[in-house]
Amino acid sequence: MDDAAVRHYADGVERDRLVGRGGDSLELVRTLALLQAELPPPPARILDVGGGPGVYAARLAAAGYDVRLVDVHPLHVDQAAAHGTFEAALGDARRLDDPDESADAVLLLGPLYHLTERDDRVQALSEARRVVRPGGLVAVAVIHRFASLLDGTRQGFLTDPRFLEIVKRDLLEGQHRNPENVEGWFTTAYFHLPHEICEEVEAAGLTVGRLAGVEGPGGWFNAPRDVALTAAGLAEEIPALSPHMLCLARR
Repeated sequence: MDDAAVRHYADGVERDRLVGRGGDSLELVRTLALLQAELPPPPARILDVGGGPGVYAARLAAAGYDVRLVDVHPLHVDQAAAHGTFEAALGDARRLDDPDESADAVLLLGPLYHLTERDDRVQALSEARRVVRPGGLVAVAVIHRFASLLDGTRQGFLTDPRFLEIVKRDLLEGQHRNPENVEGWFTTAYFHLPHEICEEVEAAGLTVGRLAGVEGPGGWFNAPRDVALTAAGLAEEIPALSPHMLCLARR
């Protein structure tokens, strides 16, 4: 991660992002549901690459899975290790320490956000292919290209000329930058179009099963939970309606 991304995560913002006082976020609920439909049964071994503070790893370990988390940020590794229910270690998605074909499933629910060059993203996907067993699942989350435009519209950020320039670059190149680390504007990242993530996954030698929208339109609107979940299910096959997309692929 570049300096801006390191600063963004240094305050521990990721620890409580998915689970707050109001309960599990729509992103967490929907991602877990999509994963549970594809994962092998426990006690399969799952490698959670770029797993942050361990929210997903903790849920999967509690369900009986054998989980190992790796993350590039030391704070995230410390937070993940504090769960005490799975292994957590420093690691780079592009150069994993895990042996060939040692995992039943590999999750990349964050690394591709911050690998802003295509070659690095394909390298991370190739590493996931290397360590997963034949037929194993590789689940990859990405942010949709239109995320800052829609979020900025909802929250009124588009009135700020600095954010307006950020959105223009996002739409043109997919390259998102927030060098001033303005709160709520995210950090250095790459935002995908749907066809791009499928092409990158296939370039790494994986076979795409499906590309699903995660939150659906409820990711943009403050809808009641039951309405948001219904909408997410209806929009699952229309990834462009979601802030996050989940590519489910296999070796």
